[in-house]
Amino acid sequence: MYRSFFKRVIDLLVALIVLTIASPIIIVTTLLLAIANNGKPFFLHARPGRKERIFRVIKFKTMTDKNDAQGELLPDADRLTAIGNFVRKTSIDELPQLINVLKGDMSLIGPRPLMIEYLPFYNEQQKRRHDVRPGITGWAQVNGRNSISWKEKFDLDIYYIDNLSFLLDIKIFFLTIGNIFKASGISADGHATMPKFSDEMRKIKNQST
Repeated sequence: MYRSFFKRVIDLLVALIVLTIASPIIIVTTLLLAIANNGKPFFLHARPGRKERIFRVIKFKTMTDKNDAQGELLPDADRLTAIGNFVRKTSIDELPQLINVLKGDMSLIGPRPLMIEYLPFYNEQQKRRHDVRPGITGWAQVNGRNSISWKEKFDLDIYYIDNLSFLLDIKIFFLTIGNIFKASGISADGHATMPKFSDEMRKIKNQST
């Protein structure tokens, strides 16, 4: 009953309440990021959701669009702005995703929505992360976030799906609050976030041929 009904009801109520309370923070952050990113405070990106249905995730834009001499985007760490770094450390960049929650694209808690380009690289077990709505936070986020390996992240996602319950969601919620104050696990070594899963899988494939 919780998985099929009450989880969605709680998502709607909490999203509405948090959006209302956080509206001053959202407005100020929007203005500051608009200045830092040439009038582009938001980042919209297509992601696969439940049953791999594609939707557009809404986040605050924490990085510029600066290119190198060849016209390619600079590494994430070189494009991260000062205000963007603060917004990311405090997880304020996740607040616009509450709109995705209201629309039904996402849940407050679940596996994080990843990039569409990763879909061909998932094995059958990893594909199960799309059995539920993706979340703003999740079991993997409170157990290392971007500082853990992709394998660990997927294992934690599957654990969540197999053990989804109200009590587990409550535990993840409070652990998320704690992680926000600690600003832990935000990035892997040498990255603003973490290496791409597709790049890692291509590297493994090349090494085995």
